[in-house]
Amino acid sequence: MCGGSQPELHGLHTGMSRRVLLLCDTDFAAPLCVLEAWSYEAPEDKQDVFARTACPAFLTFTNAAYLSGVTVELPCLCKPEQVQSVVWFFRKHLERSEDTKALTDHHGNHLLDPSQVPHSGDLRSRFSIRLFSLLIFRAGPDDAGVYICGSAHKDFFYGYDLDIQEAATLSFTNRLASEAGDGKRDQSTDLSALYHLFTSFQPWSVCDRCGVPGEQVRAGLCYIRSRFLNVRYRRANQTIVSCGSGAVPRAFGLKRSRVAVKLEVRSCHMTCPSQAPPSKLLGLMSLFGSSSASLPTGLPLYYLTHPDGQVLTLGCPGARPDMAVAWDRGDEPIYRSEHSSGAGTGLRLIIDTGHHLLFQPAQTQDSGVYYCWLYGHRAAEIHLLVYPHFGSQSLLSHPDFPAAVRIVLGSYAAMTAVFFLLMLGRAVLRHRREQSHVD
Repeated sequence: MCGGSQPELHGLHTGMSRRVLLLCDTDFAAPLCVLEAWSYEAPEDKQDVFARTACPAFLTFTNAAYLSGVTVELPCLCKPEQVQSVVWFFRKHLERSEDTKALTDHHGNHLLDPSQVPHSGDLRSRFSIRLFSLLIFRAGPDDAGVYICGSAHKDFFYGYDLDIQEAATLSFTNRLASEAGDGKRDQSTDLSALYHLFTSFQPWSVCDRCGVPGEQVRAGLCYIRSRFLNVRYRRANQTIVSCGSGAVPRAFGLKRSRVAVKLEVRSCHMTCPSQAPPSKLLGLMSLFGSSSASLPTGLPLYYLTHPDGQVLTLGCPGARPDMAVAWDRGDEPIYRSEHSSGAGTGLRLIIDTGHHLLFQPAQTQDSGVYYCWLYGHRAAEIHLLVYPHFGSQSLLSHPDFPAAVRIVLGSYAAMTAVFFLLMLGRAVLRHRREQSHVD
């Protein structure tokens, strides 16, 4: 999933849990409280998968590397049958064992409120435990470290050596050049032959749209090959790990900046699969001049309201790091080549490396209907309403305040003029009646 050289190290998604994260927001100016997370207690009839998998007698750590910004899922691949809930332990690579943190609160099978997950914050505000798997929303470099699936009694079952790498460059390539450069790319070799650094690229994703021009993406992560890796962080005869792994000896003095972590994008076009012939209902609608757009699309429908002036992040439901995700606003595609951190400076709307649509910040003109695509097909429809939010801002200092005052005063003046005209007309009419009565 994260590096083409060692696919056996990265097959971590087992389908044991399903993410329902849709959208997240925060206001950087106001700190958010630490959120509650929970363990998900699996039903009794779901325990057979663990009965067939024995835990290792000697705890080792499976290396896993991801790009920054993605949602990481770490499944607990083994545990005793009698254990009904798990606790995940976390420690950074260079910290002492006394600094280990427990990630649990034993609240059962509640769902994480996605509207309360900050765009960037402490790990405790961005994790959830579901069906024993640990989900880390929008993982960053600070989340790299050792993760252990265990119990409240400090029994340890399975461990991960997680490396989160931040893409230093975002490049846009043509198809011929990218096909010629698939696979590994050597970057640096130490003179003493103790280790060898290289960038390993995952395969190109499928085209993220069909029927219209789309994009393909692939990530290139930093890896190291050495015969002197820490035995606790590798399997038998394993000589390759990611550059940020705890298996890399400190004596190497390895600096990740020596190898570029990249995210590459190229254009593509994919034909949509054949669809069923139009129904009689569509024929009748076209006969009466109605558009098929008024019919239900069949997509999951979501509604979101959000105050303007604050950061907003939209995530596509069901998306995983290896999926091709695209975004549209109505019928207008939003391309990475035009809306990404590498496309230019000062962009307010970008698609980050985790495939999220990021508004920095959201404004009232961002209101509208947004669609996300998964594997070339539309997967969800999101209706976004961004409303004015004053907060600590003075009402008089709002940029729309003068226009609003003019509209209110103009309406009041018009109503006053109409009132006086009616009163004048009434007086004139009464005067004429009285005059005619005297005559």
